[in-house]
Amino acid sequence: MKSQGFTRSVEDPCVYLKRVSYEIFGLIILVLYVDDMLIAAKDKSEVEKVKAQLSAKFSMKDLGPAKRILGMEIHEDVKDGRLWLVQEKYARKVLEKFNMLDAKLVGTPLANHFKHQLSTALCPLDATEKGLMLIRRKGSL
Repeated sequence: MKSQGFTRSVEDPCVYLKRVSYEIFGLIILVLYVDDMLIAAKDKSEVEKVKAQLSAKFSMKDLGPAKRILGMEIHEDVKDGRLWLVQEKYARKVLEKFNMLDAKLVGTPLANHFKHQLSTALCPLDATEKGLMLIRRKGSL
């Protein structure tokens, strides 16, 4: 991946990043897990370039737009330019396993004083409060 200009993420060794511009989300994110790969970018042509570069070096099969990865469902709102992940089935499975389907719900399982911030590698501007939104394509978060 390094020979293709990608840098390995410090947060997750299976995630590689490549800056293609200094716009908001001006990078390509490549996620590797065993023999699966997920490529995300603001511009579809960037994804196509990476696929072409990698296909020249490795035998690959393009499975088309991702609908699921690692037990998470991938949803997209094309009109709004949003992409988000849902783990409902996985969460339900865990709750069932530990007999906690009737447990009291909370908005987030984190302590109240914890403040989550987006990585500056992904967004050089202020962090968004949009929750599950991963990518916003139409200009701004």
